Amino acid sequence: MSKEATTLGFGAPATHGAHTFRVEVPASRAEPVVIVEDYGYAGGMDGRPLEASRVRVRRPIWTIIAEVARQHFNERLKAKGHATGRWTVGTTLVERHLGRELCVLAWAAESANEVQAHIIGNNWRAFRPEERWWLFMETVGYAGGIDDAHRGWRRALFYALSDGERPPAKTKAWRPRESDQISLLLEPDPE
Repeated sequence: MSKEATTLGFGAPATHGAHTFRVEVPASRAEPVVIVEDYGYAGGMDGRPLEASRVRVRRPIWTIIAEVARQHFNERLKAKGHATGRWTVGTTLVERHLGRELCVLAWAAESANEVQAHIIGNNWRAFRPEERWWLFMETVGYAGGIDDAHRGWRRALFYALSDGERPPAKTKAWRPRESDQISLLLEPDPE
């Protein structure tokens, strides 16, 4: 007897009606990828919509940031003992906290070129999940819709995360040898 999966895509609960994000990847490479927040059973209550389209990303940029997100999310899912995910043509479900983090990455990269998208991906990885959630909450209230590119926090994310001329070098930074450093300890000379 096989064990039924408890999650789908990237950590999304396999239960119907869960609050998740959907990443819609069209079959045509000319069409943009769309990220949608699906409120599940909570949608339609207290003035909340059933779903909200959050961002549209050009396919070449999506290809770059999708790999960054896939690697990072799978590391975290593995650490928690969950199944890993992969992006597919069609719909991929993403757990709501990971979806918020993905939106921050996509918002920062939506107007980037390919070089900037690599830099944005590297800088996005440097944030802790809680920092990404905070950035999502600050951004979504003012400029969280699909047509809100280049506004407020969303534009600020681009400038903050694309800062730098190129991705960081993979070489270690130079550090002085111990013999080159001045000792601050007051030790008598061994004479």
